Amino acid sequence: MNKVVRSNLRVLLGDVVSVHQCPDVKYGEHVHILPLDDTIEGVTGNLFDTYLKPYFMDAYRPVRKGDLFLVRGGMRSIEFKVIETLPGEYCVVAPDTEIYCEGDPVKRENEERLGEVGYDDVGGVRRQMAQIRELVELPLRHPQLFKSIGVKPPKGILLYGPPGSGKTLIARAVANETGAFFFCINGPEIMSKLAGESESNLRKAFEEAEKNAPSIIFIDEIDSIAPKREKTNGEVERRIVSQLLTLMDGLKSRAHVIVIGATNRPNSIDPALRRFGRFDREIDIGVPDEVGRLEVLRIHTKNMKLSDDVDLERISKDTHGYVGADLAALCTEAALQCIREKMDVIDLEDETIDAEILNSMAVSNEHFQTALGTSNPSALRETVVEVPNVSWQDIGGLENVKRELQESSSMVHPDAAKLCWPKQLLMNVSQANFISVKGPELLTMWFGESEANVREIFDKARQSAPCVLFFDELDSIATQRGSSGGDAGGAADRVLNQLLTEMDGMNAKKTVFIIGATNRPDIIDSELLRPGRLDQLIYIPLPDEGSRYQIFKACMRKSPISKDVDLSALAKYTQGFSGADITEICQRACKYAIRENIEKDIERERKSAANPEAMDEDIDDDVSKIKATHFEESMKYARRSVSDADIRKYQAFAQTLQQSRGFGTEFRFPETGGRTNGTDPFATSAAGVDEDDLYS
Repeated sequence: MNKVVRSNLRVLLGDVVSVHQCPDVKYGEHVHILPLDDTIEGVTGNLFDTYLKPYFMDAYRPVRKGDLFLVRGGMRSIEFKVIETLPGEYCVVAPDTEIYCEGDPVKRENEERLGEVGYDDVGGVRRQMAQIRELVELPLRHPQLFKSIGVKPPKGILLYGPPGSGKTLIARAVANETGAFFFCINGPEIMSKLAGESESNLRKAFEEAEKNAPSIIFIDEIDSIAPKREKTNGEVERRIVSQLLTLMDGLKSRAHVIVIGATNRPNSIDPALRRFGRFDREIDIGVPDEVGRLEVLRIHTKNMKLSDDVDLERISKDTHGYVGADLAALCTEAALQCIREKMDVIDLEDETIDAEILNSMAVSNEHFQTALGTSNPSALRETVVEVPNVSWQDIGGLENVKRELQESSSMVHPDAAKLCWPKQLLMNVSQANFISVKGPELLTMWFGESEANVREIFDKARQSAPCVLFFDELDSIATQRGSSGGDAGGAADRVLNQLLTEMDGMNAKKTVFIIGATNRPDIIDSELLRPGRLDQLIYIPLPDEGSRYQIFKACMRKSPISKDVDLSALAKYTQGFSGADITEICQRACKYAIRENIEKDIERERKSAANPEAMDEDIDDDVSKIKATHFEESMKYARRSVSDADIRKYQAFAQTLQQSRGFGTEFRFPETGGRTNGTDPFATSAAGVDEDDLYS
């Protein structure tokens, strides 16, 4: 049964009911229906045409006197109550049934509450909800089970997970569905400046819960009142932790009281609480997967009027890393986009809005796409970088490098995820959550805090999988261990050790890609470059002539270019230039074109002021375009940022790296008929290569 039917029958989930066939159900002649007053605030117009007529139009719906039912439409949900039915106490509404909705709205009675949070309003945590119901509903509603077996029922549950994942919502849903008395303790509220009053507040809460048993005590943000006693300096916090321990131990085994704690910092809680007999079970309320996100989206959009083009499955695929609160914010932003389009027909000075205007509003797929562009996972808001609108077409040349990168990422090719692709690269582009880490940001003056920063970044990446973790200037934190000479207490070495252990500890089920970029690969610690960590090492060389032509095209694709500009000739004359150098040439040419246009505008205005009656001169079609002369002027100041010595150094390192991994070398077996006789059968012939030959 859904929540509406359960509310009308006054039953809860798990109750045993007896179902009987109705002897005689007649079609209704007259039905009187009125809305509840607290659901139609600010709504005017014809409620019958907007809500009731579509609700009863296509279905023969049974109604019963006194029942409540929910009708969704026009961006709002309105609850109605059946006031009178003829003939009899119940009937079926047919096409010829007269429906009356005249009269004042009905006031809600205390027990009539369809809007309370229930299990239907919690999505993405199906497995966790099964565990919680097992631990909460059984002791509260069937305590005789534990008594007959001879064991004590569980006393407490600790819910932990990132903010916004639904911990508080789950606790309220469990309390409403079980019908238990719900007592909420917000951690900071019980704190008091008077000695002993904080402990007294805690005792009163437990006494109140025991009086109203069966009951649930929910302690939100429990880490604020029960931190680790050895790490806190305040005597008040230590006394509160001790009081909470004694209260949980003092709960009678059959008092029908369950304590639920919620936190996003489980490792900050005093370990004495985290044992059996106090918090018996710790349940991780993590980031939902794709199916869970679809459930959450359907819950948040069930009251929304959606267009036919809205594809919630597509949206759930595009929102990896989003928790329930992020998805709620996404739906709210999409609805706001719809409202902004209707602002011209809404009178802001009028307190009410016509129901027909509300009925004409619908949230489309375009609204959701706009909302996706302005929202991001809350778990990454401290470290998230806006993914730039850059595609492979924006990168000129480097075709082999791009192909290797595309083949190496199973996020780009989901169907190939079952293959053993490397999980770490030195450079990548991917449509996933993206965390950019600047190496020096990890280092702090406090002992141990640098390693904690590394752990925190990897935890965020695992929570928001699939995620790309990008370390820019990797050489700043991954230099050879022992090379720091003890500076900063060896912080760089400790950070590298932590980085290595985190990379080794990556769970195969978590799609996290680690990418590093550096122009000093020679000083990076060799342990970081071994297979299993940074599996693929991709050397990005200076562009050849064809690549330089593609870079010129990519840089100038949005700029107006005159016909006399020969990009292929420019590519030929820029031998040894990097992509950044070519970009500078294009930007300088654009600047010269703008300067020329400004000078011509000033000259035209001067001539017009001197002779106002003169006709405007014909404007050259190429006056606003970038000409070959602009590029010629720009080439006078062109400079190479990478010297020949640097190029030889990078090529030598790439060749050495290939040799150490057995790539690009010539293998010769000793002339022993295939037997080694104690010699290495894979001895390479590159051992005695001259350095100049290696560069060539």
